[in-house]
Amino acid sequence: MDMKNIINIKIAFALMLSLAMVGCKRSSSSNESRATGWKINDKNGGFQYNTNFKEQETSPGLVFVEGGTFTMGKVQDDPMHDWNNTPNQQHVQSFYMDETEVTNKMYLEYLDWLKRVYPPEDPNFKLIYQSALPDTLVWRNRLGYSEMMTENYLRHPGYGEYPVVGVSWIQAVDFASWRTDRVNELYLERAGFLKRDARVTDVNADANFNTDTYINSPSSTYGGNEEILEGGKRRQQTDADGNPINVYAKRESGIISPEYRLPSEVEWEYAALGLNELRNYNAIRGRKKYPWSGQYTRSGKRKTRGDQLANFKQGKGDYGGIAGWSDDGADITNKVKSYLPNDFGIYDMAGNVAEWVADVYRPIVDDEFNDFNYYRGNVYTKNAINEDGTVKVVTTEDIVYDTLSNGQVVPRNLPGTILQVPINGEDAYLRTNFDASDNRNFRDGDRRSSRHYTDNFSDDGEVSDTRQMYNSPKHEVTVDSTGAIVKMIDKSNNRTSLINDNVRVYKGGSWKDRAYWIDPAQRRYFPQDMATDYIGFRCAMSRVGSKSKQNNKTRH
Repeated sequence: MDMKNIINIKIAFALMLSLAMVGCKRSSSSNESRATGWKINDKNGGFQYNTNFKEQETSPGLVFVEGGTFTMGKVQDDPMHDWNNTPNQQHVQSFYMDETEVTNKMYLEYLDWLKRVYPPEDPNFKLIYQSALPDTLVWRNRLGYSEMMTENYLRHPGYGEYPVVGVSWIQAVDFASWRTDRVNELYLERAGFLKRDARVTDVNADANFNTDTYINSPSSTYGGNEEILEGGKRRQQTDADGNPINVYAKRESGIISPEYRLPSEVEWEYAALGLNELRNYNAIRGRKKYPWSGQYTRSGKRKTRGDQLANFKQGKGDYGGIAGWSDDGADITNKVKSYLPNDFGIYDMAGNVAEWVADVYRPIVDDEFNDFNYYRGNVYTKNAINEDGTVKVVTTEDIVYDTLSNGQVVPRNLPGTILQVPINGEDAYLRTNFDASDNRNFRDGDRRSSRHYTDNFSDDGEVSDTRQMYNSPKHEVTVDSTGAIVKMIDKSNNRTSLINDNVRVYKGGSWKDRAYWIDPAQRRYFPQDMATDYIGFRCAMSRVGSKSKQNNKTRH
């Protein structure tokens, strides 16, 4: 073969290699689409996306909890042999949990915001502020003196870092929603999408921030006040024609945080057990009794030997041990972070106060139907839509109030939020994963899961031989012709249960409970619209992206 042919072959081979490399060329920039080759985040417009997003920011007050599998409901002491705690294997998706319980100081910040934005002296807003106030009368005891706590526990700075109590499940949910909006409002301000300090200086009942409203109808936020919505540094960015761009942040920006919410029961129990550093068979299979290691409530360490590891009732008439020795440091609640955290870095998951979780109570956790992120309580809604296709944003004239079973009047929605309506059959048409709006009693007392079902009970509670699974008292609160609230208590002797769709699970022992209840697997229930002096709460947040913070690389 002569030299000319060799050169031609080399040229052809190089050409083929070049074409092959072009054919399999990968995007050299994260701002170039692998789908179309188009530029992402082009200054002249087009698809805008945060291609530099690395990790979900840990929002204020939270710690990361890496998810995994564990045995839920395995109590170590079960003298009553109660089917309420049947062990079942569950998998929990990674999430974030409040480092401590919500404190009096944190809740007072919420009350202060409500008082400034919805002044209670205005008759239109009086009930908004009142509905958020904790019930300080929960401290009273007919045979005990407790007026000091009634008058001081919520507001005195001496109790500022103590967990808030007297808060119902409904109030806890409302606090979490408010917290979501305030955190995202701050994030957007820092990122330059909102006017600086508008969250303090310009907010009022008709002009405030709501996360869902900002995402679905950003121009409606702050009552449509353009000075606030376009008053950030992002206003300075313009396209080739001088028009402002990136005025509003979207989900794609990565700036807007997921919502604060109450943890589900499975999340709370998993976080309480603190399995992070105990990756062994016994821990995963439900043989861990407390948030700390070991089978005892006292410390075995040399420096703290004998000290109680949590705040709970140690015996009859014994709420804090002997003065100066073997003392848990408290007689009622205690300041948060007074005891060591568990291996996730979470404080007071045993003792101090019991805590509301999101779930509707049922004796059985239906792991036959679902064993991933288990939660009973889903009520699916959708945004109400105006005739012009825009979302319906609630105004001060649109506030709807609900009367609870205890006679308290609470707002169903607040100005600036999007009106929610239940989904209907058309929304769930041919869906296999859900077919109704309210799923609180799914597979538990409805027509499809009960062998013997009756639609209704008589007003006096009489039942036939076919019984509905949960026949709880039905208290009635009505308004007479003069506008006065009339409360009627159901005193029927034929009711068979206190369980209904409005009782919620609470977990963990409290200052008022014996050690039996500080086992994280224990579970109890209480009406969602009532409060006590021993139930508080903490918030959680879902994690977006990778399961673990330690390794986001591709696994081989």
